[in-house]
Amino acid sequence: MHEVFFERVITDYLTGASIQDSTYEDLRQGLARMLVEEKGYPRHLLRPKYAVRAQVDGREERFSVDIAAFAEDGTPLLALFFCPGEVGTFVRESVAAARVHQPQPFPVVLVTDSKRILLVAAQDGSTLGEGWYAVPRWEELPGLAAAHPCPPLAPERLEKESRILAAYTALGGACCGGACELTGTPS
Repeated sequence: MHEVFFERVITDYLTGASIQDSTYEDLRQGLARMLVEEKGYPRHLLRPKYAVRAQVDGREERFSVDIAAFAEDGTPLLALFFCPGEVGTFVRESVAAARVHQPQPFPVVLVTDSKRILLVAAQDGSTLGEGWYAVPRWEELPGLAAAHPCPPLAPERLEKESRILAAYTALGGACCGGACELTGTPS
């Protein structure tokens, strides 16, 4: 299922900006609200539709993290991905996106279809938890990230992960035909 955009504008929960509503946007907004209101994440440290950039065959490609969480000093902590299908089939793609983030990968990844959620270590792709109780509270996240570090990739590994990410993304097609406006600092 592809994301379909509606002829209406809503207010983004995290930024307060006006954004176009879509078939998935209410789920992204709900995930953001859950992180802030139930798990204690500071709103200003979450970035929606965050752009991750990678070089593939000499051209820059952009990939989207639905919600990216950062420490106060800008260190990436968690990349959350909403997937429109079986969660397990989106884990490898999500881990690749977390790994190619520059200058430092996201160490922890959440992948959800809004019914099921997996918490994954980016370094080795291992499942750290499953279910909504596995979503770390804000005060737990720095320790969790430190316990599962994902160091920057060597250039040859970065190229391979970028290709993996591009291949998965091409298989699924662009969620919105390029209509998504990605935010965040270029990586």
